[in-house]
Amino acid sequence: MSNLEFKEQMHEYSQWRAKLIQAIEMYHQWRNRYGMNDAHSTDIILNILTGLESDRITLAFVAEFSRGKTELINSLFFAETGLRLLPSSPGRTTMSPTELFHDEKGGSYIRLLNIESRLEDLSLAEFKKKPECWHHIDLDCNSPTQMQEAFKELVATKLVDRELADKLGLWNEREAAEQGIINPEKVEIPCWRHALISFPHPLLQEGLAILDTPGLNALGTEPELTLSMLPRAQAIVFVLAADTGVTKSDMEMWRSHVCSTRGSSKQGLAVVMNKIDAMWDDLAGENGYETSIQSQVKNSASILKINEEVIFPVSAKQALLAKVKNDAALLEKSRLAVLENYLANNILRQRRSILMDTIVRDMGFLISESSNLTNSSYTNAVSQLEEFKKIDFQNQDMTGKLMAETRDRQNVYLANIENFQASRRVFSVQAKMLVDSFGKEKIDAVIKRTKNDMSKSLTTYGMKQNIRKLFDELRDLLQDSVDITNETRRLVKAIHKKFKDEYGFQEIEPQLFSIKQYQFELEQIFEEGEAFRTSTKTTMTEQSIVINKLYNTLIAKARNILAQAHTDAAVWSNSVLTPLMHQIKDHKRQIESRLQMLRKINESKGNVAESIASLEAELAPLKRQRDELAIIIKSMQLDAHSLAKTEH
Repeated sequence: MSNLEFKEQMHEYSQWRAKLIQAIEMYHQWRNRYGMNDAHSTDIILNILTGLESDRITLAFVAEFSRGKTELINSLFFAETGLRLLPSSPGRTTMSPTELFHDEKGGSYIRLLNIESRLEDLSLAEFKKKPECWHHIDLDCNSPTQMQEAFKELVATKLVDRELADKLGLWNEREAAEQGIINPEKVEIPCWRHALISFPHPLLQEGLAILDTPGLNALGTEPELTLSMLPRAQAIVFVLAADTGVTKSDMEMWRSHVCSTRGSSKQGLAVVMNKIDAMWDDLAGENGYETSIQSQVKNSASILKINEEVIFPVSAKQALLAKVKNDAALLEKSRLAVLENYLANNILRQRRSILMDTIVRDMGFLISESSNLTNSSYTNAVSQLEEFKKIDFQNQDMTGKLMAETRDRQNVYLANIENFQASRRVFSVQAKMLVDSFGKEKIDAVIKRTKNDMSKSLTTYGMKQNIRKLFDELRDLLQDSVDITNETRRLVKAIHKKFKDEYGFQEIEPQLFSIKQYQFELEQIFEEGEAFRTSTKTTMTEQSIVINKLYNTLIAKARNILAQAHTDAAVWSNSVLTPLMHQIKDHKRQIESRLQMLRKINESKGNVAESIASLEAELAPLKRQRDELAIIIKSMQLDAHSLAKTEH
């Protein structure tokens, strides 16, 4: 299988996503058409659409120096330019973490963030929102040579005073001494801290993004890379060299920066054993070569504690050459196709199922509610028609009695609506307390206090105490909300139960808000921070800059989780009674239409056939509404099973 495999799958994935977006837009229009829209459901749907439209599949490449990682990226994705697009000649290693993607609005460019920006108290995520802080180079996509020339900037270095290098976290006395460098005045450091590259490559246009991270030093001094950017990637490709196997620094990188971001399941992970061409030893013959590759794979799998299936022996250099020369035999010998298939099948499929889960989680409730409502409206209309067909409308008393009954129902109903409005007022007071309990002001106060304590204690032990204290306080903040949540949940259940008991309203199990997930995520962030702090202690002991960056990264992540809790609580409290309101409205409509019908029959004295015909005519739009929804749900490919999951 050729590289088309990954490209085709990527293309298919992007087509699938486009169809899904279209189906969700159709659903949104359907809600509008039948007057089921409210501000809240519109928000949910628009958020999902925004998420899908900006969705990217990010592959992160992680490796120590000289493992041939950049060459691998070139051979996997950029061979058709006919040249080495990303600089990967020996000794010239990508110095700054680089992101490649397609920015439709911004066009083709390289943006470079200078290395001194590390001294500023801003995260990479914040810098990305300020294009004016970056050095900008326009790319000419019609000239591969201009692009290649521009890309050389990625490996630029400069000489600076040792004090500055030290401040930036780029000087390690021990390592320098091992290389025989003692007390130098000047030190060579990378010019750039981070690079963003956008150009309209077909794969990038379909939503692929690539994160190319340099060796251990950069990962050790940029906590944000390890703790925020790598975990967000759909897959991490970890590159080893076949001729050296797993070295000590590979192992350190694997433990500190790869395993921690993949969790215990190690999903979305591929280990590439590059440079197998170094083992193409003619004397050993085909069998000997195969055996030595297999034993290297076995060995690496047992050291890294992973399955042999996710280790891919390849020669990136030969694969690139084979693609440029169009040499099928050499391409096969490079074994790149096996890796491409794995990325295409496993990673893309996984991403698809994650997106579907998100949609079912956020929208499944709306869809099952629409489905239940349209079905019950239709069923009620059918049973009313059947009932009217059987009634002897010549009998005036009978008609009068039916009208009186229906009016009574209407009065009881109106009284209950008042009850509902009262319950709703109580609920909104309660819900406001819940939403306020995660308010930004409360969180900021806690963070500010700990930040002050931290600046006073820069020992790593003091640091750990302060971070622990911060996370404990944030968790306590959530704990306060737990009681409010339980109170709010009880109220919602009671309101729902009342309408079910009194009107036989369909039991739409109210989604209940839970805080557990956020508490769990906070704990996880603390543990990741601890793992990072202890694993990189050699580079971090006295480097207040890295300590500061770690602290800021952890705070940003904790803030995001609490902001999410805040948004989710607001969304939940705005929406949890909506299904009930829809049923109430529908019920009101049914009573009114029944009264109107009885009145008509009563006045027309016996023109029952006409009334029945008009009832029959009312069924058609209800049936159409129901059928349209069924088609839309089908085109979303949300199978019954996934909807069932959200209802329970």
